[in-house]
Amino acid sequence: MDNIVGRVEEIKLLSKILTSEQAELLAVYGRRRVGKTFLIRNAYRKQMAFEFSGIHDATLNQQMENFCEALTRASGSLPLAKPATWIQAFGLLTSYLTPLLKKQKKVVFFDEFPWINTPRSGFLPAFENFWNSWASLQKNLVVVICGSAASWMIQKVINNRGGLHNRVTRKIRLLPFTVGEAELFLKYRKIKLDRYQILQIYMAMGGIPHYLKEIEKGESATQAIDRICFTKDGLLYNEFNNLYNSLFDKAQSHKDVIRALSRKIGGLTRGEIIESCKLTSGGGITQLLEELTESGFVTPYIPFDKTVKERIYKLTDEYSHFYLKFIENSRSTGTGAWITFAAGASWRSWSGYAFESICMKHTPLIKRALGIENVYSETSVWRSQPKPGEQGVQIDLLIDRQDRCINVCEIKYAANDFELTKSYAHELERKLSLFRERTKTRKTLLLTMVTTHGVKNTEGFTGLVQNEVTVDALFSV
Repeated sequence: MDNIVGRVEEIKLLSKILTSEQAELLAVYGRRRVGKTFLIRNAYRKQMAFEFSGIHDATLNQQMENFCEALTRASGSLPLAKPATWIQAFGLLTSYLTPLLKKQKKVVFFDEFPWINTPRSGFLPAFENFWNSWASLQKNLVVVICGSAASWMIQKVINNRGGLHNRVTRKIRLLPFTVGEAELFLKYRKIKLDRYQILQIYMAMGGIPHYLKEIEKGESATQAIDRICFTKDGLLYNEFNNLYNSLFDKAQSHKDVIRALSRKIGGLTRGEIIESCKLTSGGGITQLLEELTESGFVTPYIPFDKTVKERIYKLTDEYSHFYLKFIENSRSTGTGAWITFAAGASWRSWSGYAFESICMKHTPLIKRALGIENVYSETSVWRSQPKPGEQGVQIDLLIDRQDRCINVCEIKYAANDFELTKSYAHELERKLSLFRERTKTRKTLLLTMVTTHGVKNTEGFTGLVQNEVTVDALFSV
């Protein structure tokens, strides 16, 4: 496992499974190109007995031919006759595995599991029968099922109410790299960039290993983004539609919601999403939001002092946000396009919101930097509608602690130290005052500045800023 970067907790679990004295059924899910297949192949390289990957939009006949070829390769035998049904196919797999399992622990890996389950193919019932009648009794067997369609994996496998009900013994929801893991990944690939440049790349691509792999040695962040996102052969130039169409059967509604959220940085409630996208209220929108959430594109936040029904959904997939803002309707494409964008006011304004989103994803590391990682807390956002004649107020991040303190986090992205001016200090004081007045909280409010390089001129406003956290905290792993 020495060539797997990051994924510390996942590797611990995968190693633990190999020492189990019972059969294990592991479900791995996460968005496309997040590294699921790479993780399983490399973690279980020595134990892999059989690997089979579904083909997107293939027929039952094509899936079955693919299965036969995979089993022929694994067994090293002459080409097998194609079975007529999945029941017969699993019978062949059982015959192949039986002698192997008498000797040592073995892994069977079904990749892109949802794609194998073509309509009226009988695949899922056959798999249920394979697991329940035979595989679950083999103490030396680990079956791994993996899929990018996160919502399908949850509904059809993890929350299955039929033959697989409560049969999954372990599960891994593989998320994109954190900022720190992205740094390790680039270092592993001999890419030398400072943390400010890595942060710029993360704002455009997020922590998707397959995207980060496109960065070449000797490139600056600006050059890499320019080539990968704005040239016609760049991987991310047309990735948006491919990404959503491959994950969701009826992807247009999903893309409509993503577009609506990209226009509203502060997020939208369920009702606002329905209105903005002209959707109907009901189970359909509930499932759609769940699918986007489980796939990692959207994150719901419960505003401070509000209920679950009043939660706000935010677009938290960096690439989707970047694509819709700068790539999709750009008049300027080709080499040099991003260099022009990066020098403009639009990028400077947008980068502040992008940094805020990244910080919210890395809240556990902010808590660690504050020394409160072991204090129970709830994170939320807060926004107050303006009264006539006044400005509205929004707080980027609140850490509401059990020890009767609230870290009121103000997040600011800057190329250099962030300067605390007199006017801005007054605005911060107004925020704190309005928050206390309108929430009626009696907890101690601790103004916490989260910035790229730190804050200067705080001595001119003694007692205002109680804590400071720099971007270095986000790079912890």
